[in-house]
Amino acid sequence: MTKNYDIAIIGGGIMGCATALHLAQAGMSVILLEKDDIGQGASGVNAGTLSLQIKRVKLMPYALKGHHEWQKMGDKVGFVKTGGYTLAFNEREAKLLEERMNLKREAGANIEFVSPQILHKNEPNITKKIVAVSYCADDGYANSSLTGQYYRNLLNHSSVDYFEQSQIIKIDQSDKGFNVHTANPQYKAKRLLLAGGGWMKQAAALLDIDLPIQARVNTVSVTERSPKLISNVIGHATGLLTMKQKANGSILIGGGWQGTGTPNDGRGKVHSQTVIPNIQLGQYALPALSALRIIRSWTGFEANVPDFYPLAGALGNVPNAYILGCVRGGFTIGPYISKLMGDFILGNELELPLFDPNRQFTQTGK
Repeated sequence: MTKNYDIAIIGGGIMGCATALHLAQAGMSVILLEKDDIGQGASGVNAGTLSLQIKRVKLMPYALKGHHEWQKMGDKVGFVKTGGYTLAFNEREAKLLEERMNLKREAGANIEFVSPQILHKNEPNITKKIVAVSYCADDGYANSSLTGQYYRNLLNHSSVDYFEQSQIIKIDQSDKGFNVHTANPQYKAKRLLLAGGGWMKQAAALLDIDLPIQARVNTVSVTERSPKLISNVIGHATGLLTMKQKANGSILIGGGWQGTGTPNDGRGKVHSQTVIPNIQLGQYALPALSALRIIRSWTGFEANVPDFYPLAGALGNVPNAYILGCVRGGFTIGPYISKLMGDFILGNELELPLFDPNRQFTQTGK
């Protein structure tokens, strides 16, 4: 007889895994299905930046809680709290920096403005062409490539049944719940959570729901190993640059520059017309970067909706179906908002509100 689970979770990234674990700890029978390997989508290929300076103001309370979750994970995920500087190279950028960081500081982030002299005392290799600088002592990073290993280990020591390489091809609904079909077996569950990251639109379509989800194709690059050049996370006022130097000497360079491709294509592709400006911006901020070779660039899909806020809650037209994703800054926020999602499904009181996936969407860049 096919087991009838309390909930089936589609997607084995941070949010799918963390929600599964939370529900299992509360006594639910959980099955988690991942189309590839655990933690190998955006959760495992992003730059790993845990900077409060690049989080949206409305999401700051969630980012602060998420940052605390990463701290608790510690060495198992390569968590390092380095501090972080965000740079402005001209007056226009300085004004932008001041406006954005004041709002984020009011929202609870530990951000201060410091002089270029203090920056250069702590980061002597950064360009001298600096007009303004902000600093957050709580900024840091984790090793995203350890995400899958970390969550797989937790799943193995839990009651969650999980299956990798399990592409969902069909979902049937009935008054008893859901039949989730993969290429071979099918699974029955009373509830369903979609947590498929960049593939969320395709997953929702299996329930005949058309969500306005698009997938960004974020690019990350890594240099060869070098002597110590920077000690803090380095960002830019526009948000178009993040850099951090790992313990092995390599420097990770990100900033949301876009590659090409769609989730339907499989992996995205690096585009020279965007990766080159990303690296050039890094070289401007850190001139010594020009002497290092880039040994690899890659992409990862990040789902978003027009207002760039999460989808987190019940799918209005499908009883007992839920969705969690499209979280801007999802690497930082993911471990915490997943606990909120679990509490929502369990009917518990929420510490912070979720984000209604049935809302009317408007475009915003703020």
